Amino acid sequence: MAAELMSSTMSGQPATLILTSGASGRIRAIFSLQALRSLLMLINAVVLLLLLPFRGRRRTMSSSSSSSSGEKVEKQEVRKGAVVRVPAAIVPSRRAAAAAVAADQEVAARRSMAVRRVLQDKGESSVRDFEVFVTARGDNIFTQSWTPAAIETRGLVVLLHGLNEHSGRYSDFAKRLNANGYKVYGIDWIGHGGSDGLHAYVHSLDYAVADMKSFLEKVLADNPGLPCFCFGHSTGGAIILKAMLDPKVEARVAGVALTSPAVGVQPSHPIFVVLAPIVSFLLPRYQVSAANKKGVQVSRDPEALLAKYSDPLVYTGSIRARTGYEILRITSYLQKNLTKLRVPFLVLHGSADTVTDPEASQKLYEEALSTDKTIKLFDGLLHDLLFEPERESIMQDVIEWFNNRLYS
Repeated sequence: MAAELMSSTMSGQPATLILTSGASGRIRAIFSLQALRSLLMLINAVVLLLLLPFRGRRRTMSSSSSSSSGEKVEKQEVRKGAVVRVPAAIVPSRRAAAAAVAADQEVAARRSMAVRRVLQDKGESSVRDFEVFVTARGDNIFTQSWTPAAIETRGLVVLLHGLNEHSGRYSDFAKRLNANGYKVYGIDWIGHGGSDGLHAYVHSLDYAVADMKSFLEKVLADNPGLPCFCFGHSTGGAIILKAMLDPKVEARVAGVALTSPAVGVQPSHPIFVVLAPIVSFLLPRYQVSAANKKGVQVSRDPEALLAKYSDPLVYTGSIRARTGYEILRITSYLQKNLTKLRVPFLVLHGSADTVTDPEASQKLYEEALSTDKTIKLFDGLLHDLLFEPERESIMQDVIEWFNNRLYS
């Protein structure tokens, strides 16, 4: 049963363990002692590999200086008798080229699947469509929309999924919003779903924040005069919150609803705060082998769990080093800026969530300067609230909150 809190009802003690987002316990695993030992060994190996070329080059240069003019080592490409000197630094290795091709093929496969799912969805009450949104960086971001087919559109909702999943997972929720007169737009942020990027690799969550802002601007331009809300789950909630710290963005949004938002992270040992930027720089795509693919339980509905982890568009591998660091970075930023939030918001959290901490949501509620804010805590519920057995009532809570602010 949900307990709605309009003022602080918790102990007021700071959260001792605030985990990050995603539908698994991967962030916890990246901070384990076993992972630390592995990472230290990897760092040591990388340092040795970096030193070896310099030692070899010193010997090469000394020997060449005794027999020639000592010019720089270059690869030579011979074309029709002419010698063209090509600096070795710009010649891509076969392994790197093969990896790039494989990555492109993987993205194409994911996008094809995302498009196919949209085209195969022929509901009577909703019209589903897709579009590829090109960012200022030149990345192709997959977006989709659900439009009410039988009733007039009276509002908009921009939806952001959580870590390792994609916007298509929220199709049932989007159709419930359609039935209440809301047109819904979903965006697969970089490295997820049908969008560009290595699967589940996020070089910078600031990219996702910037893309969300640009997409929101496009949605508003395409639907002039309609009030717009945002919905975000887990890391998607953190992305929305950071975007709302921009006064120009916040002024154009009627309110935001967040489920299990990733507001803070508390590593198990301070050393990880030091190691995270180093490892993410040296080995950004490295997958931490200590992470459990499915992690902690995120729903009490076995069918929902099966559907999630059998979905090829849901990433179930070990978290990548850079992705983990980026979550640390955005949550640290939010922790320092909660008092600057002024957007109306609804935050929903399960008390038994072991992926993100309900106390972090309580801190968000207490410190934000928003005059219109609501928190609901659901006793015994887990992380994926919209995939829990109580999903229908939770969806209705969000819709009613939107309805009450539609033209206020």
